[in-house]
Amino acid sequence: MAGSRFGSFKSEKGDPAAAAAAAAPQRKDPYEVLGVGRAATDQEIKSAFRRMALKYHPDKNGDDPVASDKFQEVTFSYSILSDPNKRRQYDTSGFEAIETDSQELELDLSSLNTVNTMFAAIFSKLGVPIKTTVSATVLEEALNGSVMVSQLQLGNSVRKKVEKQTAHFYSVDITEQEAKKGLVCRVHSTERSKFKLLYFELEENGGLSLALQEDSVKAGKVSAAGMYFLGFPVYRFEQNNSASAAKDPDSAFFKRLDSFQPCDINELKPGTHFFAVYGDNFFKSASYTIEIVCGESFSAEKEKLQNVEAKILTKRAELSKFEAEYREVLAKFTEMTSKYTQEMQTIDELLNERNVIHASYTNNPPLKRSSSRNKSKSPSKVFKFDEEKNQRKEKKVKDQPVEGCGSEDDNSSEKKTNARKRWLNIPFKVDRRKAC
Repeated sequence: MAGSRFGSFKSEKGDPAAAAAAAAPQRKDPYEVLGVGRAATDQEIKSAFRRMALKYHPDKNGDDPVASDKFQEVTFSYSILSDPNKRRQYDTSGFEAIETDSQELELDLSSLNTVNTMFAAIFSKLGVPIKTTVSATVLEEALNGSVMVSQLQLGNSVRKKVEKQTAHFYSVDITEQEAKKGLVCRVHSTERSKFKLLYFELEENGGLSLALQEDSVKAGKVSAAGMYFLGFPVYRFEQNNSASAAKDPDSAFFKRLDSFQPCDINELKPGTHFFAVYGDNFFKSASYTIEIVCGESFSAEKEKLQNVEAKILTKRAELSKFEAEYREVLAKFTEMTSKYTQEMQTIDELLNERNVIHASYTNNPPLKRSSSRNKSKSPSKVFKFDEEKNQRKEKKVKDQPVEGCGSEDDNSSEKKTNARKRWLNIPFKVDRRKAC
């Protein structure tokens, strides 16, 4: 959202610093933009954002540039105040403490064309976090009371498919006793579809306004989301940005529990309550199973949930203290590692210098080393070697017997043998290779 048009500015030609400062967009206080106080709860911030986003959404205002700028301003302000870490940074040091270039946007997929939706899907497959928001059309229809609501019996489950960027609405009636025992609504998908679980509050005009939202999370072979109204603070947890974790794993680890925040609504009153399942896939429908149960049969699980969340809160406090100790030790380790490298290099240089001094105690000229181990032999050595080889070959030829060099006696003997062979017709072979 960095670079959005948030107000006008005038450049001053005489002062470069003033001109540089003027070049940055003049942003408004996020609390002022959303119309909430600095002590506003998360629920109040969400409600204000949804109300204003619905008012200035591009789908409702066409090509109106004023509404478009206002919508970007509202979205940017919400991206700060909805993140506990960024909100804390802003409250402490203002916009300077926030890395505006890394702000995550919430996309309404229903307002994107096919090409942009395809790009968003590709980036999501690559691990880039793509946050999506509920379609403005769905929210407007719910607010006008023009949505179809199905009755859901407590304790029963329903399995259906919802088209992308649309929602199935459900209502459930609970008694006063059931409200005291608590209520849990869970949705899961065995196809690991992306969806949002929504909770709506009934308005005076009969319409429904969005109050809570939980995005599905993939865990193993399923994706699931749940809301727990058990009469005590139940916490919600959002996974860290994988991109920022890869960039700075240490900071990501120590900030991992920062998003562990209490839910805005802990209990429900007797009466009718409204939930919805919103299809959040990029292209295909989302299959899901929704189930709403009473907490009366889950007393043991209720106690375990309280205990484990208390341990997580304790661990979050310990993690903050551990970070300070870790940073101190890490800085010392880095310093020692750097010093170790420098000392090792210094020792090597001193020893080499000592060896050079030792070698200088001589009156003999320094030895000349060959520049290459595989240097070819000199031409004189090659010539001498070839000459010796030729001499050995000639000597070997002289010592070898030559055909036709025998004596006259040998020749006469050979003639007699040939005559005898012809008379007897015996195929004798005579070895003529005799020594000279």
